[in-house]
Amino acid sequence: MAVERCGAHRVVVIGAGIGGLVSALLLARAGLQVTLVEAADAPGGKMRRLPVDGAGIDAGPTVFTMRWVFEQILDAAGFSMADLPRLTPLDVLARHAWRGHEPRLDLFADRERSAQAIGEFSGAAEAQRFLAFCRQAKAVYERLEGPYIRSERPTLLSMAGDLGPRGLATLAGLGPFASMWRALARHFRDPRLQQLFGRYATYCGSSPWEAPATLMLVAQVELDGVWSVDGGMHAVAQAFATLAQMRGASIRYASPCERILTSGGRVRGVRLAGGEELAADSVVFNGDPQALAEGLLGDEVRGAVPSLPREHRSLSAVTWAVHARTQGFPLERHNVFFDDDYASEFSDIFRDRQLPRRGTVYVCAQDRGGASVPSGAERLLCLVNAPAEGDRRAFDALETDPCEQRSLALLRQCGLQIEMTPQQVVRSTPHDFHKLFPASGGALYGQATHGWMSSFRRSASTSRLPGLYLAGGGVHPGPGVPMAALSGQLAAATLMARLDSTSRSRRVLISGGTSTPSATTAAMP
Repeated sequence: MAVERCGAHRVVVIGAGIGGLVSALLLARAGLQVTLVEAADAPGGKMRRLPVDGAGIDAGPTVFTMRWVFEQILDAAGFSMADLPRLTPLDVLARHAWRGHEPRLDLFADRERSAQAIGEFSGAAEAQRFLAFCRQAKAVYERLEGPYIRSERPTLLSMAGDLGPRGLATLAGLGPFASMWRALARHFRDPRLQQLFGRYATYCGSSPWEAPATLMLVAQVELDGVWSVDGGMHAVAQAFATLAQMRGASIRYASPCERILTSGGRVRGVRLAGGEELAADSVVFNGDPQALAEGLLGDEVRGAVPSLPREHRSLSAVTWAVHARTQGFPLERHNVFFDDDYASEFSDIFRDRQLPRRGTVYVCAQDRGGASVPSGAERLLCLVNAPAEGDRRAFDALETDPCEQRSLALLRQCGLQIEMTPQQVVRSTPHDFHKLFPASGGALYGQATHGWMSSFRRSASTSRLPGLYLAGGGVHPGPGVPMAALSGQLAAATLMARLDSTSRSRRVLISGGTSTPSATTAAMP
């Protein structure tokens, strides 16, 4: 798109999460007039950083994967990976431990080393089953990357067509109609391995008992590489904000959007909390889509997206950002501590809507990786899955203190001691996440991926309101930093395609002797 053709088109992007940042970067690169407004005083959205006892701790996403997503976005914007903070590939993807069991299990970037470790942990037969699992996960990922992950609005029929002459049969063979847990029981005999790989469903905020087996593709995502980031994940958001400004985007922090303005059945701008109005020809909303459905940005946009029932919400979490000394367990950067009764964790959360009595604890040791071992206090993010009920109850200390004590007891039984005082920890609950991300209930992954049709229920980059586009982990292609980045890319591409289509239509009409656009054309940006 030529700059001179786009330069007059005004875009307001709401929200400086990674999806909004990517949209702002690419649209500014194309020559549009882009203003990004963000309620917080820094970019990142869920990629936030908390000050704890004098240290800055990543308190959101902690895993950098799918490097190719960022490579292609930066290339399209005229930058490269050298413009991001330095990335260091991790040799150990994650360290896993179980209550009362001495053996630990590491998964490595080298799958043959992982197979060897699994063989020593569970026997040679399980090692071979792991390699077969990896082959299937790779097949699932390769078949779905184009027709689903990269597609702007995938449907069952479009995917079947993209998958070839036997599309539906092929799709069925990839596992959408079986639960992830059922598929894992066919792959592994050791229940600990079923736990380990079942946890990949939680990366999408889902239960492995209800998620489709296709989510095993997450395993391939990690096997393709996991990196640590100099400065943490928040530094990635800061870098994208800087690059967007270098391409001409204006970013306004501490500027919450109060209302999306409409006129004639399409967007015309936004109103900020202080009353200031910003005119816009298009708006990209990078927030939880439910905020639109509930009218938090005005009654005029309620119908722009379908409403998400509460029971379809994904997982939330209770997190503890900690700056303290540790003893005993040799932490890697990513560590997972399992309890014995895995099924109860998800029945507690999704059925009974309570904090788990036997919850898995994830610990990100942000000063570890490779040979580095802190000599003093270190930065930790500890996380336990929780129900997305933050709009219904406060999750006060009466509820969260017992959860914290149970979690610390599990860590101690696995050999890890965290020597923390109240001044060395900042707790976040589903209620806190609901306040940070309005209308979410604290759900951190949008809607849960439960059932084979769930993947097709996410909103696409286009909304029902002309001129309003969507980005973020709550829309297609789904949650996680790289997927949210892809959503921002899809939103920008869709907006530009509509703009280009309108421009070409107008040129044809003018050359034909009339300057009156059709009703269809007039509705486009």
